[in-house]
Amino acid sequence: MTSVVKVPPLVTVFGGSGFIGRHVVRALARRGYRVRAAVRNPNLALHLLPLGNVGQIQPVQANLRMRWSVDRAVQGADCVVNLVGILHEGGRQTFNAVQDFGARAVAEAARAQGAKLVHVSAIGADAASRAAYARTKAAGEKAVLDTIKDAVVFRPSIVFGPEDAFFNRFAAMSRVSPVLPLIGGGRTKFQPVYVGDVAEAIARAVDGDVAGGRVYELGGPEVRSFRELMEEMLSVVGRRRLLVSVPWWVARLQGSVLGLLPNPPLTAGQVEMLKTDNVVSEAARSEGRTLEGLGIAPQATEAILPTYLWQYRPAGQFTKTTLA
Repeated sequence: MTSVVKVPPLVTVFGGSGFIGRHVVRALARRGYRVRAAVRNPNLALHLLPLGNVGQIQPVQANLRMRWSVDRAVQGADCVVNLVGILHEGGRQTFNAVQDFGARAVAEAARAQGAKLVHVSAIGADAASRAAYARTKAAGEKAVLDTIKDAVVFRPSIVFGPEDAFFNRFAAMSRVSPVLPLIGGGRTKFQPVYVGDVAEAIARAVDGDVAGGRVYELGGPEVRSFRELMEEMLSVVGRRRLLVSVPWWVARLQGSVLGLLPNPPLTAGQVEMLKTDNVVSEAARSEGRTLEGLGIAPQATEAILPTYLWQYRPAGQFTKTTLA
């Protein structure tokens, strides 16, 4: 009698080589899924291969601006995860092209395959926002849910963890600068969410354990102001730095100038976004559209930051902490 070998489901992850993507690919591989990491440059995704068994993870070329490459990357997939987003525009990588047109392209390709769809947006997505980033995030969400009614949409607050672009950036700045800027006085509130918790939520959605057709907001256990986050970071790295308030008009001017750089540290749009708190809404909390509502206990910054920011401590103060 011939036995039939069951092939594990295939999940295409757009943006699989990015910060969140690496953790999502690891979480899916541990569950036994086959993972196709769809990225613009597959050679830069080879670091994903050791996260799974031989042949389990396959990097493929895809660009959300090129519909044919999106269709090819989704071919044969049982589920599709879209993690692609940009913080600033550059060349043909515009907010409209990536976060609106690109999101619709992925959704339409998934629908054509009959695949489930998990789309990652961001807290702050708002069709009425003055910031193009927020408007196109909202447009992408609408395109996704208009195309696939039972798609799952996640909106994380600022995501932290090893190799993040937030705490690492300011910790590195604290090495060389005696001051750190607080735009608008540093009063903007955030709800930092651990990248591993975000990846777990996405993996559960792929498993089919998250109700579709809804927008979930993912935040950590604590709401902190930007000033408080900088103070915590400085405490972890063991440095004292002067925190200087930067008026909104000065920050906007700086963003307008710095935004002309190829890889700007600040843009006018980002300054505009900082005028609104980046936290889970009361509606999401009351309706259970949160990590806690999904049965995930979010991890706090104080438990995670020391595991990777130790490298920024002054010479002679290195104390590496590892996760259990």
